[in-house]
Amino acid sequence: MYLTAEEENVLDGEQGETLRKAMEILVALGDIYGADGLIPVKSAQIAGVSYKTIGDAGLEWISDLEGTVKVPSILNPAGMDMLRWKEMGIEPEFAEKQLEIIAAYEKLGISSKCTCTPYYLEGFSATCGDHLAWSESSAVSYANSVIGARTNREGGPSALSAALVGKTANYGYHLDENRVPTVSVVVDHELSGSDYGALGYIAGKEIGNRVPMFHLASTPTSDELKGLGAAMAASGAVALYHVEGVTPEAKQVNFDKPDETITIQRSQLDEVYETIIGSEDDLECDIVAVGCPHCSPEELNKIADLLEGKKIEKELWVCTSREVAQRYPDVVKRIEESGSKVLCDTCMVVSPATEGHNCMMVNSGKALAYVPGMCKVPAKIGSLETCIKRAGGDN
Repeated sequence: MYLTAEEENVLDGEQGETLRKAMEILVALGDIYGADGLIPVKSAQIAGVSYKTIGDAGLEWISDLEGTVKVPSILNPAGMDMLRWKEMGIEPEFAEKQLEIIAAYEKLGISSKCTCTPYYLEGFSATCGDHLAWSESSAVSYANSVIGARTNREGGPSALSAALVGKTANYGYHLDENRVPTVSVVVDHELSGSDYGALGYIAGKEIGNRVPMFHLASTPTSDELKGLGAAMAASGAVALYHVEGVTPEAKQVNFDKPDETITIQRSQLDEVYETIIGSEDDLECDIVAVGCPHCSPEELNKIADLLEGKKIEKELWVCTSREVAQRYPDVVKRIEESGSKVLCDTCMVVSPATEGHNCMMVNSGKALAYVPGMCKVPAKIGSLETCIKRAGGDN
């Protein structure tokens, strides 16, 4: 792997131990995956933020680092809403550790806007062809597929290393030859809303880490594409997908048709809707959570419309980024007038506040895949409208 004289200088420790470690991580990855060198990145999005997932060892590692990131960098969701953690039932000991983690990242010049949807934030946009170092699985999928940018599914340490160095190793989805579809997925029935999450939940298991080309009977919105990609990244390891006539590269590049074709039937989606994942019992869901990935402004508006004039009876979480929530205070107010909570900085997957519930209703294929394992809570998927009704929002 070729390094410039300046990069060699960093690797030799001439610019400090933190940068040496960062460069060492990037070079090791490059050597493993056959990269020819390093390439500049426009931004970084860093996972490994919730104290629930990284613990004391992760906090210690981050706290020992010194320096300042070279490119705009942002964090993945944390384990709690930074302002409303008491309302979530978070223990003070957890909150103290979580705040220490955020402070350690901020010391490095990283924005503490904790979100899995950085593409909604002002000043953090990506465009088709941009090279990035993003690590959250749904953000990676959206960047590669919907935006047409280029990023591998970085681990937390490698994304942080790329942020500090301003570069990443040139391999994987940064290269044209690895962005070619290798399997076709045909869906010949109409889809809407959470159907795309259910589709992704099924497809991800069959596709694994390959690159699919979807042939759909309906045209998805950007939010529906977000849900599709997030679910495939969670149930499988899909970091890039194409949709015929919709996503940027599918419209720009005349890809050859893959040899293998997978057909997804409506009956398969119906089975996902009917199943409670993580339990053999027919459980009553006692919490409803939407916003995995974090809600867009359009999704918040739709939730507010569905809750208009209603009072919920069960716990209902609506997760979004703090910046989006602050940008639309009137919409947030409309949602919370129903008794729902608009939570920022966190989500149902990475917060310990989720644990201990009987069953969770979600509208997300990603949450359906992660909640039973990461939170030990059975989960069931339904449409956004069904989720609102399950929370008691039909009165």
